[in-house]
Amino acid sequence: MLGTRYFRYEVTGLRQNEETDRMNAPIRSSGSIFITVPYSRMNEEMQRITRMGGQIVSISPISTSSATAAEA
Repeated sequence: MLGTRYFRYEVTGLRQNEETDRMNAPIRSSGSIFITVPYSRMNEEMQRITRMGGQIVSISPISTSSATAAEA
């Protein structure tokens, strides 16, 4: 069984708006935040970050132990 691939976005410049008000976490006005998403939602998350005024600084794959399991 293959594991789901996850990616971590480093995002800066998010601002508070009606979409971020629906989130349970407050948005900081400065600094970076990290958002982890599965591969299947990458495009959707990029669009959401853009709508919230954020800028993606980097995207990094996250390795999981289930994804690296040997195919015995």
